[in-house]
Amino acid sequence: MIGRTLTSSSELDTRAVARTLAADLTPGTVILISGDLGAGKTAFVRGLAEGLGLDPADVTSPTFTLVHEYRGGRLPLVHVDLYRLERADFDEIGLDSDLGAAGVVAIEWAERLTRVVGGAIRIQMSDTGGDGRIIEIDGR
Repeated sequence: MIGRTLTSSSELDTRAVARTLAADLTPGTVILISGDLGAGKTAFVRGLAEGLGLDPADVTSPTFTLVHEYRGGRLPLVHVDLYRLERADFDEIGLDSDLGAAGVVAIEWAERLTRVVGGAIRIQMSDTGGDGRIIEIDGR
């Protein structure tokens, strides 16, 4: 899936793209998700959760707490949302480094990071109107 541009016509489509991506993820994977407000970033993370064997209904936007951790699937999922921050350093966002190394870290509003995270998978989401989205997957 890396290096592809996909289209989505619904939240279910967006989740399916992420679910497919999750099947090949390994411990320590960082996924940087960017896109405008309402582009479907949290829906994408729900799909990642589902693909990792976690309950997607548990995934909510961690806007006020910055970091949510979900365990019990094939790999743990650490969900980070930087919406409320102008700038953030990856090492200072309150991430448990052991959990991050053992699981998958998905960061919404990743463009607000102050430095590039090497080896990360980058997701760019664009709203095309209505329920339509373009999902660009790049990295590694």
